[in-house]
Amino acid sequence: MIVRPRPSWVGLLFARRGSLMPRIAGQLFLVFALSCAVVVAHGTLFKWKVTLTAAPFSLMGVALAIFLGFRINASYDRYWEARKLWGGVLIETRNLARQALTLLGPASPAPAGTSAPAIGADVREFVLALAGFAASMRNQLRAQPADAGLSGLLAPELLQRLPGLRHAPQGVGLWLGQRMQAWRTQGRLPPELARVMEESLDRLMGLLGGCERIANTPLPFTYSVILHRSAYCYCMLLPFGLVDSIGWMTPLVVGFVSYTFFALESLSDEIEEPFGMQPNDLALDAMVVGIESSLRELLGETPPPLLQPDDQFLLR
Repeated sequence: MIVRPRPSWVGLLFARRGSLMPRIAGQLFLVFALSCAVVVAHGTLFKWKVTLTAAPFSLMGVALAIFLGFRINASYDRYWEARKLWGGVLIETRNLARQALTLLGPASPAPAGTSAPAIGADVREFVLALAGFAASMRNQLRAQPADAGLSGLLAPELLQRLPGLRHAPQGVGLWLGQRMQAWRTQGRLPPELARVMEESLDRLMGLLGGCERIANTPLPFTYSVILHRSAYCYCMLLPFGLVDSIGWMTPLVVGFVSYTFFALESLSDEIEEPFGMQPNDLALDAMVVGIESSLRELLGETPPPLLQPDDQFLLR
């Protein structure tokens, strides 16, 4: 995800990163070269004059713009829903960590006249495993190795099992539930409080399922094919409709129109899959670090530094 201060209006005109120009440069060059060839040939194709005017392109342009707008809205809905789901992951991990730290009874009673005992090792392991759940969720959505970035967050025996699991976050969630069950058996977690924590864990697993629904259910492929073909046909026929009216300005106008259509199509393709590594996808790495920082602060530890935009203003 691109994170940078908003540049001035001049900077926006010449901004390269985020403009999708590297991705669509080849398409634009092809259409521009075709437009130049049409101008040189005066709209003649194999000694046959292509009798097109700007009128049909006005009608087709409006229809194509509406079609593109619908595609962008559908993709952005997926992107924004994914962002809300990850916001829910942050909330539920904080809730579970706070509940474990404040509602859970100590492993052994504190002696009379002394302060409450320090955070137990099992509670600290549970809180850090919540950050590990977020990291394993990111790995699952991005099809990365199951144990990537989890060192120091999960118990060693759990970390060793993750690469052999098809669904690693589910394994972490099961471990968290088993730890709460052990606390209930020990009498450290009263049943009414256990129910509250189980509800938070259920919501956390539901958020994982919501993200998987987005990741595993793309927009219909046929929709992308129709839009792609329509945009290409429109941009490649447009020079024949403009050459007789604007002459040598045809390549410039066609290039501008093509940039608009191709860039919008490319942007919709990027944000349709919000969990990827493209510049406009969600910054999952930064979110995972943010969750870990919040939980370590609750434990009274020094949190890891938050990720900052690099010199290319790119943060994934």
